Amino acid sequence: MFGKLLIANRGEIACRIARTARRLGIRTVAVHSSADAGTLHVQLADEAVAIGPAPARDSYLRADAVIAAARATGAGAIHPGYGFLAENADFATACAAAGLVFVGPSVEAIRAMGSKSAAKTLMAAAGIPVVPGYHGDDQSDARLAAEAAVIGYPVLLKAVAGGGGKGMRIVGAPGELPAALAAARREAGAAFGDDRMLVEKYLASPRHLEVQVFGDREGRLVHLFERDCSVQRRHQKVLEEAPAPGLSAGQREALCRLAVDAARAVSYVGAGTVEFIAGPDGQCFFMEMNTRLQVEHPVTEFITGLDLVEWQLRVAAGEPLPLTQEQITLSGHAIEVRLCAEDPARDFLPATGTLAELAFPAADSGVRVDAGVQAGDAIGIHYDPLLAKLIVHGPDRRTALRRLQAALAGTRVAGVRTNLAFLAALAAHPVFAAGGVDTGFIATHRAELLEPVPARAGSVADPWAARDGWRMNGPAEHRAEPAASGDDRRSTPAAGGPLTSPMPGRITAIHVGAGAHVRRGAVLLVLEAMKMEHSIVAPADGVVSRLNVSVGTQVEEGVELLVIESGDRSI
Repeated sequence: MFGKLLIANRGEIACRIARTARRLGIRTVAVHSSADAGTLHVQLADEAVAIGPAPARDSYLRADAVIAAARATGAGAIHPGYGFLAENADFATACAAAGLVFVGPSVEAIRAMGSKSAAKTLMAAAGIPVVPGYHGDDQSDARLAAEAAVIGYPVLLKAVAGGGGKGMRIVGAPGELPAALAAARREAGAAFGDDRMLVEKYLASPRHLEVQVFGDREGRLVHLFERDCSVQRRHQKVLEEAPAPGLSAGQREALCRLAVDAARAVSYVGAGTVEFIAGPDGQCFFMEMNTRLQVEHPVTEFITGLDLVEWQLRVAAGEPLPLTQEQITLSGHAIEVRLCAEDPARDFLPATGTLAELAFPAADSGVRVDAGVQAGDAIGIHYDPLLAKLIVHGPDRRTALRRLQAALAGTRVAGVRTNLAFLAALAAHPVFAAGGVDTGFIATHRAELLEPVPARAGSVADPWAARDGWRMNGPAEHRAEPAASGDDRRSTPAAGGPLTSPMPGRITAIHVGAGAHVRRGAVLLVLEAMKMEHSIVAPADGVVSRLNVSVGTQVEEGVELLVIESGDRSI
């Protein structure tokens, strides 16, 4: 095993790695940006090294700074966690050149599966079904448009090097393609440094299923069963559970066999996840393989009783897999939800602020909390809005769901807007309780999910959850705000005037200039915050009388971005 491990990540996964390493007697080094100097993952590590300013591109994405920190501290291995450099083949190559063990698969496997287009070609050659689509090298607008026409609308644009819903857009008609393609490319370039796209047939009402696989350097490969990740918003997972509800033993065996075959096709080593999309008829298609640990890995740990981070470290150190396939058993049911700094009522816009209070239910045999923040921490614009994960386990799904509801009721957050009430509504929804939801579940039941959960008998109603418009010293009134979102644009107000920033962020694109005539609903500019793009659209027909920002401008919430006028006066 390694004498010292550098953790090249932040948040809850960095905390998790530090705790597991400590249990194994491994000293840890945390790298951090200037914004993270006092965060929990830094406190848990034995040593810490500052590697750059707050923006990830200037710190956590700087391979040279990470490797320099490993050398300076004498670390023998680097664990990349997930996100940032975790699936960067060049980084893995640089680690090897520096004599450092990269806790992950081989460079060849990362390259083969890191490109969604190349991965689909490889899987198709291996006899694994893939979603119909275009995965070619010609990235011209004309070629992508032609391929989309052949595939048939609606289509899905996906970043070749992407993940986490970034660089992804649903396109319903040919006229929507140019704007969607430009936005997806910008987002992909910012998140992954690669703006190449693939185009796939968009499947209506699908389920998102994935299988945890593990391999060692002696060629052994196992699966650790499947997870259902269908509950999503903006193509990002909100809730995951294992095993997938409604799968028969035969379906489970077939799905897991496909995943192991996919991993074997690239001689996979370490932890990986093979993701599938399943149509209403139950047919499964390969989507991608994530060559890293997943955010949702705790549900697999709960149903198998295994520590996947420990397995990663042991395999990276050259040890064989701790168990054979026959020795890995499935017990009970587990569910995970992601507590995020975001506002569900405003199209899940990321939120910022300082955590004045953060309290979770006590962990026990059926409840686990993986948190990367603590009370007093500032939540900024530079990183993913994930604050913590609540994971529950029970002998069956019904028991696990009851424990989830209780765990959410026992969670307290103040100072930053979060999706806590939304998660509680989700856990209480009868359709979700029935199991087998698809990826359109949140969109279909949005109105119900945004309603506050009724107080249970004997409990005290939360006055801050009330939405009846009551207020002191004055009548209730509604003031419309400028819309901002990723794929979905809100029904915009029918008035113009100053448009302000809905959140702190950076301007990444401007589509109008002073004097431009605009139509209601037209995209005026694009704001990037917490690794996602948000379109600011025109609330009414008019003329842009003033533009106050340029590409690259950092703005705070409420800052005036531009002004639209109608006729001779501002509207």
